[in-house]
Amino acid sequence: MGWLGIEDEAFIRGNVPMTKQEVRILMLAKAHIAPNAVVYDIGAGTGSLSIEAARLAPQGHVFAIERKTEGISLLRANMEKFAVSNITPMQAEAPDGLVGLPAADAVLIGGSGGNLAAILDVVTAKLSLGGRVVVSAITMQSLMQAITYMRAHARTYHYEAFQVQINRLEQVGRYDMAKAINPIYILTGTKGEWV
Repeated sequence: MGWLGIEDEAFIRGNVPMTKQEVRILMLAKAHIAPNAVVYDIGAGTGSLSIEAARLAPQGHVFAIERKTEGISLLRANMEKFAVSNITPMQAEAPDGLVGLPAADAVLIGGSGGNLAAILDVVTAKLSLGGRVVVSAITMQSLMQAITYMRAHARTYHYEAFQVQINRLEQVGRYDMAKAINPIYILTGTKGEWV
């Protein structure tokens, strides 16, 4: 249904945070989304991750959970712009909004509203064996919450984490200067039976 890594400028945006192109590519690569996958995008914001995940899973479905009204409006506008219909936008607070959803093959968490452990509890019960949860964190505290959870559930998850720092070159007169994007931590947990 298209390439991976839609340019940021292509999305309709407002005052809701959006996962930047380079980070989206890394998160989606780590999620291993199959063409028929069921995906949760928690903290969907403008829907940039949801749109890209839906394009990777044309026979699957994405459940985009976002608590802000503006985010849901932007997500719907972006769904229309990119002609993507296999997304269900859900205005809800996680983890409550996850309760009635079908089992997931991949879960993307870009925002947790301070409820990361509770969200991961619900996600763990719903994630298929071999499924992946991919968490992006801008703060060390959020990263440590995710790591602490994964370590406490070492028999369920194998995890890896890394930090990425993106610098985009910006033309300033006859020079090109690096303009930094905030560093992001990405943690991937794979559900299995680990000893």
